[in-house]
Parts: sequence; structure tokens; C-alpha cells
Amino acid sequence: MNLQQVYGSGKFGLSFELFPPKTPAGDEEMFGHVSRLVEFSPDYITCTYGAGGSTRDKTLQIVERVRQQFGCLVASHLTCVGSTIDDLRGYLKDAIGRSVGCIVALRGDPPQGETSFKPVAGGLSYANELVTLIKGEFPQLGIAVAGYPETHREAPSPEVDLANLKRKVDAGADVVITQLFYDNADFFKFRDRCDKAGIRVPIVPGILPVTNLAQIRRITSLCGAGLPQTFQEALEAQSDSAEGQFAAGVDFAIRQCRELVDAGVPGLHFYVLNKSPATCAVLEALRVERAAK
Repeated sequence: MNLQQVYGSGKFGLSFELFPPKTPAGDEEMFGHVSRLVEFSPDYITCTYGAGGSTRDKTLQIVERVRQQFGCLVASHLTCVGSTIDDLRGYLKDAIGRSVGCIVALRGDPPQGETSFKPVAGGLSYANELVTLIKGEFPQLGIAVAGYPETHREAPSPEVDLANLKRKVDAGADVVITQLFYDNADFFKFRDRCDKAGIRVPIVPGILPVTNLAQIRRITSLCGAGLPQTFQEALEAQSDSAEGQFAAGVDFAIRQCRELVDAGVPGLHFYVLNKSPATCAVLEALRVERAAK
């Protein structure tokens, strides 16, 4: 199976995103959660790629193990940060050798302590250049790229951000996976703008169920996503209860995903943060609802 088949006519694509743990104990805990997540039959599972390629080997080890243990399509993130074109070619060859089927192609964030992205000598400057490299030299790999319903923080305007996305799609991307968001109106507006710009590949919402108010405030401050006031108030009302915050977050995510599914999205991509309870609770609720229809 490839990404075009995942989001083929009449199909609904489900995917999960992992990140490389820092310890062997973290690895085993994560795979315990993955074993529960795969009960929902994901079409593919991705794993992030650390800043500057710091988790390069670990990322490939994780997706290789996921592929071997669970048999699903796997995707590795890959960024331009700190890599020459030859470095990127080497990574892609290694990935193919480990049965990786797809790449999430990203420019990547500037290294810590730097305010702007600067390519290394012999490297690439933009994600669309990475897409072009993959499409031209490794056509067997599917390609996903990132989209930003609330605009990338470094983009000077939504129009420039959308033009950058179109360049990535025109270079050969198969699917756009969005940054996390919590107001579906932002996604629907983004989807309409993509359509008007001639972006015809699937636009898949990226979902991060909230389980902790402090954590989500930190994450949204980094990526620029907004939290609806009513949702913040629901979480704040449970500030003394971890279970209450979890329940409020899951309830919101169920309603968010229900509206997206009813609006005809081609799939859902969950940022699971190497955990399973929240995502499983959301998917179980949606599965029961869909089975009842």
C-alpha cells in the first residue's frame, strides 16, 4: 500500500505519529502503547526526526521495528537541517533498505539558539527542494508534507505560506498533513484556500488530544496554534484533577474529530506523544458512532 491508496476514492486514512524516546525503558513503554493503537488498524505510522538529524538512527530503528512487529506502512520524517544532499540521499537509501514506504518531508526548524534557517554547504534550503529530490531519485517513496491552518510562524503572510505549500505539492507531495489546531473553522478556511490555490492532494487534519493544560499551553505557544476560550475554561475548571483534565480534553477531541469526519476529511493523523489512552478513547467513541449509523 502507498499514500495514494491510503486516501483513495471512498477510503479514510488513519495514521499516528511517534517520536524517538530517550531511553530503552521509554522504547518499551512506547511500543506497549503502539500495540494498543494498532488495534484501530492504522494505515501508517510515522516517526519524527530530531533537530539536526540528532535521532537519525533511532528514527529508522523505530519505524523498522514498527514495520516488523505490526506489519503496517511506516514513514520517517526527514528535514534539511544539517544535511548535505548526499547525506539526505544516504538516509533515503537506508530508509528504503529498512522497508520505509513514505517520507514526511520538512525543511526543519533552525537549530537551538539560531533565529533563522541556514542550509549547510551542499544542502537544501526548502522543503519543496527535498520533495523534488525524493520524487526524482526515490520515486518508490510516498511523500507527505506539512500544512499550517493558522500559518507557519516564520511566514510573512498566509498568502506566502500557502504559496510555499503549493510549491511542495507541485514538486510531488502525495498528501498534506496539518499542524495541530483546535478550532475547526481554521481548518475549513485553510482547506478552502488550498482548493482555490489548486492544491488537489488530500488535506489531512493533524489532531493532538489534550490531556494536560500546562503541556498544551507550552506546545501551542511553540507552534502558534490557538486554544478556544471555552475549551481553556473547561480545562481550567479541572485544574486540580488530572483525570478531569483528561476527560475534558478527550471530550473536546471527540467533538472536534466528529465534526471533521462529518465534513468529509480524507483521514485523521494523531500526534499521540507516544501514549495511547487519549487517542484510543477518541477513536473508540468515533468507531461506536460510525458503527451505529
